[in-house]
Amino acid sequence: MTTPKEASPGLFFFAAMTSEVAGKPVSQWALEDLRDAGARDVAVVLGSLAPERVVEYYGDGSRLGLRLTYVYQGYPYGIAHAVYTVRDFVGDEPFVVYLGDNVILEGIARFARDFEGGDYDAYVLFAEVPDPTRFGVGVFDERGNLRGFVEKPRTPPSPYALVGVYFFRPPHVFRAIETLRPSWRGELEITEALQRLLDWGLRVGYGFVKGWWKDTGTPEDVLEANRMLLDKRWGDGYVRGTVKSSRVEGRVVVEEGSAIVNSTVRGPAYIGSGSLVEDSYVGPYTSIGEGCRLLRVEVENSVLMDRVALEDVPWRIVDSIIGAESTIKGGGDSKPKGIRMFVGERAVIGL
Repeated sequence: MTTPKEASPGLFFFAAMTSEVAGKPVSQWALEDLRDAGARDVAVVLGSLAPERVVEYYGDGSRLGLRLTYVYQGYPYGIAHAVYTVRDFVGDEPFVVYLGDNVILEGIARFARDFEGGDYDAYVLFAEVPDPTRFGVGVFDERGNLRGFVEKPRTPPSPYALVGVYFFRPPHVFRAIETLRPSWRGELEITEALQRLLDWGLRVGYGFVKGWWKDTGTPEDVLEANRMLLDKRWGDGYVRGTVKSSRVEGRVVVEEGSAIVNSTVRGPAYIGSGSLVEDSYVGPYTSIGEGCRLLRVEVENSVLMDRVALEDVPWRIVDSIIGAESTIKGGGDSKPKGIRMFVGERAVIGL
């Protein structure tokens, strides 16, 4: 693996089309992090859930400055199984596994340098979390040396969860995976593969994420990631669409082809291309996808996917996630109070 300033061969990215936060799919934020750390050739491992959407969205990767190769895992038999599917792609080159539902605010460039400079066989990232039972967890001795890994323990041996980024040098990781048997979850666990490397006396390095990190596995995680990225990644914002008889306050991104008419938008907020916000209020920490229509509604601290239509909703929409191509219409003009919703794709709701 080369330095972040150079092109790096044999890098692997485990992706799915996840929720959009701050104007991009979570997986795109991860891909851009890989690129900024030096990746150029990236294998995108696809599962059984709508793989064609991933291919359609990212294409050959050139618009992100990457060269993408698609590898079909099929049924998801675990992260270790996904890693094994790219053994021909990476050959004998060092590579990094980056789970596509992770957001690491500081990026991985620092860890990539540590991996290269340390001559490790594997290198993992940890972050301190309040509930380690949801994650793979590191086991450390009294001197702070890494001794093992436990997957989703009932009684965590430490507060340090594995972040979904792993660096490897072939061929050891592939040999370790070949020795695995499915866990009680029916998966080949990456924690067990890492444990094999330790047991074989190989060099497994580690680093701690100092800044904010989130595995966007719950709606609350998605909303938190949206807030953090809107705060930290869009700078002062910009307005490329049309603003007419409206107030745009704070750090707001208004993409080309969008229109803000007779409305108030308070940042940080993101308005995707081709969207219309008319006679409405968009409050802080709201991300609106492409091609949305908001007519006579109020929304804040929420994520609206692409082509969502909201019209005459009689309550302010707060702390909500609305799936792509969903339509929500109200029938009254009562004073907004507040409603929270998690709505899947293509839903139609009358209020």
